[in-house]
Amino acid sequence: MRLLLALTTLLLLSGELFANNRERLQEANFATTHQLEQNSLERKNQSVLTYLWADVYAAAFYAPTEASASQAVAKPLTQRLELYYFRNIDSQDVIEAAWVTLKRQHDAATLQRLRPEIDALHATFRDIRPGDRYALNFNANSGLTLEVNGKVAYTSQDPALAKAYLGIWLSPNGLSDKLRTSLLAD
Repeated sequence: MRLLLALTTLLLLSGELFANNRERLQEANFATTHQLEQNSLERKNQSVLTYLWADVYAAAFYAPTEASASQAVAKPLTQRLELYYFRNIDSQDVIEAAWVTLKRQHDAATLQRLRPEIDALHATFRDIRPGDRYALNFNANSGLTLEVNGKVAYTSQDPALAKAYLGIWLSPNGLSDKLRTSLLAD
């Protein structure tokens, strides 16, 4: 009887959880397309990152129309990862989470080589407030750019930095396997 009650409760609550994600994605209001230099990108997927029952941000992944999300990451093709935040987050917490993930994904020599660029990127971070948008754009010709609320805050020509930093969300052992799977689903 307890099992039946627990399952019934779970089923009733799951509808609210799905509705909440829909509402959060509507709040994020990601565009269906994005123009990045001469490249027209389409939104491939979007998802909400939830941590301990709290929605932290919504994410959307954009890539060329002719490529799947996973193809765009594997090649790499022009791409955009956009985050829309629902919570206040201290910039030092974001930086710490990035380093924890990067250390899990890369060896010490790679991180030592990338450290000056990563530190310069992190120096542009500020405390996040609900409604803030951060976007990482990659183009083989112009490299990596970070946009904060629609304004370019950082640029790098280093393709290794672009791959590593986008990999925080899009590579194995990143911040969230569930988010990665959702964003790269074909």
